[in-house]
Amino acid sequence: MIESILVTDLDGRKIDLLTEYQHKALVLIIYNNSCLGCTGRAIPLAYDFQQGNPSIQVIGIHSNFGKNKTTKEDIKSIFTSGEVPFPIYIDDNHSVFDQFESAGTPQWILITPERVLYRSIFGSQDGAQNRLFYAIEGLVKGDS
Repeated sequence: MIESILVTDLDGRKIDLLTEYQHKALVLIIYNNSCLGCTGRAIPLAYDFQQGNPSIQVIGIHSNFGKNKTTKEDIKSIFTSGEVPFPIYIDDNHSVFDQFESAGTPQWILITPERVLYRSIFGSQDGAQNRLFYAIEGLVKGDS
């Protein structure tokens, strides 16, 4: 069971995602604004997942690497509307990235309402997308 997922919201407040989104199936996308596969494929895919599956909560987690700090404006700048289409949080010092032993970005983390890691999938190309579609279908149905 996952005990906590600690992030910072876009206004600088510390949040535990498992407290904030209790009893919900979560699809986390760990990404970085500088990753073209993240911003060009994965974020639009995450939006599609949220729109097509009202029983899940999609959450973006921007992981900071190095000394650069990401601002709310930086996050919003990747969206043509200038607004975030689903909740996005900051992973200072890539601690969530490390917590889930991510292979890189984008890393998809699917968590059951009972706080159990259901699947972890790396990537945004066709193979990863197919694995995600099936994994989300299983998550929604409650498959183990």
